[in-house]
Amino acid sequence: MEEQACPRCKTTKYRNPSLKLMVNVCGHTLCESCVDMLFLKGSGACPECMVPLRRNNFRVQLFEDPMVEKEVDIRRRILRDYNKREEDFATLEEYNDYLEEIENIIYNLCNNIDIIETNKRIEAYKRDNREVIQRNKTRVGRDECALEELLELERVQDESRKKELEELETEHKKKKARDKQALIEELMYSGKDAATIVSEFAEKAEKQREEEKQLPPPKPANEFSTGIKFGQTADPTLLPVPKSEEGPIFIYEPYIPITEGPTPPPLAEVESMGYVSHIRPETPQENAGGFTSALACQRALQEAMQCLFYTPPAGIGVAL
Repeated sequence: MEEQACPRCKTTKYRNPSLKLMVNVCGHTLCESCVDMLFLKGSGACPECMVPLRRNNFRVQLFEDPMVEKEVDIRRRILRDYNKREEDFATLEEYNDYLEEIENIIYNLCNNIDIIETNKRIEAYKRDNREVIQRNKTRVGRDECALEELLELERVQDESRKKELEELETEHKKKKARDKQALIEELMYSGKDAATIVSEFAEKAEKQREEEKQLPPPKPANEFSTGIKFGQTADPTLLPVPKSEEGPIFIYEPYIPITEGPTPPPLAEVESMGYVSHIRPETPQENAGGFTSALACQRALQEAMQCLFYTPPAGIGVAL
């Protein structure tokens, strides 16, 4: 509960269950009441880092860590301009370099590294690629409209199906009530044997249950299995892809590396044997990505020991 607290007024979720924390562009949080107090005079700065802020830059904190909120906001802002696609590049390597540049920019802005130089890179990119950015924004807008149309068609079809099922369920209950009343009247007024009457009604009920188990009628030919109709204004490239036939089940076979050298120590012994004594510890960002100093040290040992036992065939020289 201590983490869910306003750093300014110290109000916690425990004392105020309706506490609503707001996060700003610098990644620091304030409760909604403190945000209102901060902008009573029309402008304000972050109490922690004194960065000038605007009231409309605050938003409700969704994640427990405010730095995640900061990264989400920066990533959304950067990707509005860095909106090139793979088909905009001549090779896959150029596209991967472009994606790496985006991640470097986001990392610098999130960790306050070379902010001025990074912003200059962003402005230079926007100035040099103004036409491409605008064209991709227009393309994304058309794709989003087409996708919204498909989702609306899906929603209408789903509601229609639910209504149909509700009507069938209501009709089924009414039919059961009518059959029950007919059985009672038959037992009261008919001259037949009661066991014969009950047997006839049981056979009739069993036949009706078998009919209900049958599959529903197939959908019209102008619909996919999801209920989305095609042949309309939606972009056909965004329609669901038909499900392909499943292949054989994947069987995992462990990879056995051939190192041609000594076996490196296992990860558990890398620390106990002192290999990591002269290696810097991992940062929280690296640790969050699954990397540790022991793992990096083990990989270095693997590369150092690789091919130490390799003997080249006779007649083949080894370049030194």
